Amino acid sequence: MGGNQTSVTEFLLLGFPLSPRMQLLLFGLFSLLFACTLLGNGVILGLISLDSRLHTPMYFFLSQLATVDITYACNTVPQMLVNLLSPAQPISFAGCMTQTFLFLIFAHTECLLLVVMSYDRYVAICLPLRYSTIMSWRVCITLVVASWTLAFLLALVDMVLLLPLPFCGPQIVNHFFCEILAVLKLSCADTHFTKVVVLSVAALVLVGPLSAIVVSYGHIVWAVLKIQSAEGRRKAFSTCSSHLCVVGLFYGTAIIMYVGPQHGDPQEQKKYLLLFHSLFNPMLNPLIYSLRNREVKAALRRRLGKGRPS
Repeated sequence: MGGNQTSVTEFLLLGFPLSPRMQLLLFGLFSLLFACTLLGNGVILGLISLDSRLHTPMYFFLSQLATVDITYACNTVPQMLVNLLSPAQPISFAGCMTQTFLFLIFAHTECLLLVVMSYDRYVAICLPLRYSTIMSWRVCITLVVASWTLAFLLALVDMVLLLPLPFCGPQIVNHFFCEILAVLKLSCADTHFTKVVVLSVAALVLVGPLSAIVVSYGHIVWAVLKIQSAEGRRKAFSTCSSHLCVVGLFYGTAIIMYVGPQHGDPQEQKKYLLLFHSLFNPMLNPLIYSLRNREVKAALRRRLGKGRPS
């Protein structure tokens, strides 16, 4: 079995088997979207770093989300762009495993960061007088480090089961990157147990954080409804609207991908949903926060020299 495993030293990513003209068109479109992703998240990071008014826990967590979005896109999109120009360009076995591992880390981290951000909004709205005590910088850093560490360990569980498997052909991955389930299909060993563990970890990472977010926002809605003034309720909801939009995009895609109704080829559906997840979500997140967040827009105007001097 060990000899068979070394027989596959590289994989071919099938990507999107379209006509050369359509692939060239997609290359241009995806390159533009990728550039927007880097620019948008880079602007968010720059604003938070340079503007002292954004040095708060909420924007610290947002900077972490922007970092994840940049790394998330950089892990999958460049390889996809290469494949659109050169469909026969292989990826090494080590490169494929690394891409899988990093994708899992970034996906898990984003799930956990969204929970942390919902907890921050819960404390800000439900326990405003104790906010500075509860959400101290020590607590914020601990929450972020814990999110990255737990994401790393969960991804490591999947990789510990994936790496020892023998791969003796075929070597064509039906995806635009080395997605773990697509890679598992190429193993010439029994992968039933590994698939169960991978799907169980995915369900844990999705259901657990989503449940925590729902509980947090249940308390937030209850607290907001008890506010007497309409202006107070509007301001309270406005601080959560951007985060809710991001949560809806992230988990909406994931739920459709894993539990939604399927038509035609499920593998092809998941491929296109993961494309949205890997390319469009990271691009839309900074737009959502910049367009719906008054403080971010004010910081951007100050940096562009259009705001009032402070």
